[in-house]
Amino acid sequence: QLQLVESGGGLVQPGGSLRLSCAASGFTLDAYAIGWFRQAPGKEREGISCISNRGDITNYQDSVKGRFTISRDNAKNTAYLQMNSLKPEDTAVYNCAATKLPCFGPVVIDTTYRGQGTQVTVSS
Repeated sequence: QLQLVESGGGLVQPGGSLRLSCAASGFTLDAYAIGWFRQAPGKEREGISCISNRGDITNYQDSVKGRFTISRDNAKNTAYLQMNSLKPEDTAVYNCAATKLPCFGPVVIDTTYRGQGTQVTVSS
């Protein structure tokens, strides 16, 4: 089955950290740029970060720049989002998506695969 599966979400206190994983199965991730999206209740989906297929280009939305780090390990067919200094406003469902197109800033477009999402809740 061709799919992306996110993991690593959970409940964390403000100022804490989480690392999300985006694992591909059934296809090789190194041909694809990977983007992370998030959607909070009542808000529009927001593209927050993108990494090129070789990992040499990374882009971030201003709201996460300096706190989040996107990376990938093509040998493990997995991409990651390290989230530090988390804030309550980071609470959302986080999805990863894969596209054969280059990153469009922090956003991926015309995605081929998209995961089901993982919940991140930042609360004391």
